[in-house]
Amino acid sequence: MSTTQSERLRELLEPLVSSQGLDLEEITVDSVGRKRVLRVVVDSDTGADLDRIAEVSRALSAKLDETDVMGEGEYTLEVGTPGAERLLKEHRHYVRATGRLVRFQLTEGGELVARILKVDDEGLDLEVPGVKGRKPTARRLPFADIARARVQVEFNRKDT
Repeated sequence: MSTTQSERLRELLEPLVSSQGLDLEEITVDSVGRKRVLRVVVDSDTGADLDRIAEVSRALSAKLDETDVMGEGEYTLEVGTPGAERLLKEHRHYVRATGRLVRFQLTEGGELVARILKVDDEGLDLEVPGVKGRKPTARRLPFADIARARVQVEFNRKDT
């Protein structure tokens, strides 16, 4: 997707998504055979259920039909949420992941898997799980030390 098309789509769709009480997280256009697929990822602090996704999908579809931003060819619109193993890129993503286990790639190399306990403007307070029966430890991680972060799926989490 060209930068110009990406910017035009974001300018067109972001106000509409925001008016629905959601954040526009990502827009991609992929070619699938002869057709194109416009994927729009939305989220909010409280998440987005299927009814909200359907509502915003209808609104986006109507808005796109009014414009030529997607050009003349056919395309399919897909609206969804970031998913369970989302990448954390924005401050709000870290806030939404509070309580979740996250794998951090560190800027100085190496990685860390820890649970986010608290988020502020400078960084994160984490709980690093204990290894081999040891107790968890607390750690502070500044945002500047994070190269990449992704939420981890936990199947047997014991809520405490």
